Amino acid sequence: MQLKHIALLLAGSLLAASALVAQETSTPKREAQVERRADRQQKRIAQGAASGQLTPKETQKLEKREAKLNKDIAKAKADGKITKAEQRKLNKEENRDSKAIHRKKHNARTAPVPKQ
Repeated sequence: MQLKHIALLLAGSLLAASALVAQETSTPKREAQVERRADRQQKRIAQGAASGQLTPKETQKLEKREAKLNKDIAKAKADGKITKAEQRKLNKEENRDSKAIHRKKHNARTAPVPKQ
């Protein structure tokens, strides 16, 4: 009888602990996804500037948008986690930024070629 109670207590505490761990691991996933995407977009901007696909003014505008995104990410992480609502807002902002990067990289404007 005593052994049954101990086993039940142990199983209950294991179940509670696993639920707590599962709840905590969802937030770092959100943070990682948002940050990974912001990093990729930053690399796209740098590549466009280096290849001449982006003019200096286009690069400046895109960098300003990325700075705002980074500020919003920091604000969302200020309480220690990114909620689903915050992630949804950040994803919308990242989608807009991604479209802007694509538009600016594929328009007819190019950076001036330096004279030799």
